[in-house]
Amino acid sequence: MKNLLVALGFCLMFSSVSFTQTGKVFDKLSHTSKILKGDRNFAVYLPPDYETSQRDYPVLYLLHGAGDDQTGWVQFGEVLHITDKAIKEGKATPMIIVMPDAYTNRMGYFNDMRGDWNYEDYFFEEFMPYVEKNYRIKSEKRYRAVAGLSMGGGGSFMYALRHPELFSSACPLSAYAGPKSVDEVKNMAKRYYNFEASDVEAQKYLSNYSALSLIETMTKKEIESVKWYIDCGDDDFLYEGNSLVHIALRKKKVHHEFRIRNGGHTWTYWRESLPEVLEFVSNTFHQK
Repeated sequence: MKNLLVALGFCLMFSSVSFTQTGKVFDKLSHTSKILKGDRNFAVYLPPDYETSQRDYPVLYLLHGAGDDQTGWVQFGEVLHITDKAIKEGKATPMIIVMPDAYTNRMGYFNDMRGDWNYEDYFFEEFMPYVEKNYRIKSEKRYRAVAGLSMGGGGSFMYALRHPELFSSACPLSAYAGPKSVDEVKNMAKRYYNFEASDVEAQKYLSNYSALSLIETMTKKEIESVKWYIDCGDDDFLYEGNSLVHIALRKKKVHHEFRIRNGGHTWTYWRESLPEVLEFVSNTFHQK
């Protein structure tokens, strides 16, 4: 009887530990970039069983918006609580979530048209290889996804459209879908960077960093090699751009998910979006 009680005690203790097991977030990590000539910060979410397993995990690159940094999704997006809950409920597969900083020295996820700040090159040539070497991440396309909000939603659009061979799914949320014309690019360069862009420079930027331009020039097969989940609030000031992307994809008969929900450009909206994103990318990670 005594041995039975001891065994039951161990079982209860093990069950309690398993029940309370949570993931971990590290939001003050950094590494050195040669391309951007300095240290770059990033945050990582590790799933609950990361330290007790030997397996490799799929990865979600989760991009913050303008004015935030790598801690945005941690502090305001509650990525730890929301992801733990989704995994516990079986709605999301255990995954590693990587959150880079695109707000140190200069803001944005793209190569600057002046040629002296190449963040996109940094992301793909240095940052992605660094984290996928230092964490147990599956490095195949089918196990890699990208998502983000606002400016980070724009990053999600452009990264997945410009590098469809690298991502299985993309989830732009309340995204800035990029400029719509050469004049808009030139005005943006003048207003934000005090830079007089030539027509050639502006056209090159438009071709690279406008979701509408990229969709127009890509084939249906290329775009559909990525699974798309696009989400924007009906009161969001970026609603028009997201709707135009949806229409462009419809005209090209590209299968995608498009959601318009009640809400604006707020963390309340994005916290409600994150569980859906986690479930969507998890479905692309699974074997059909």
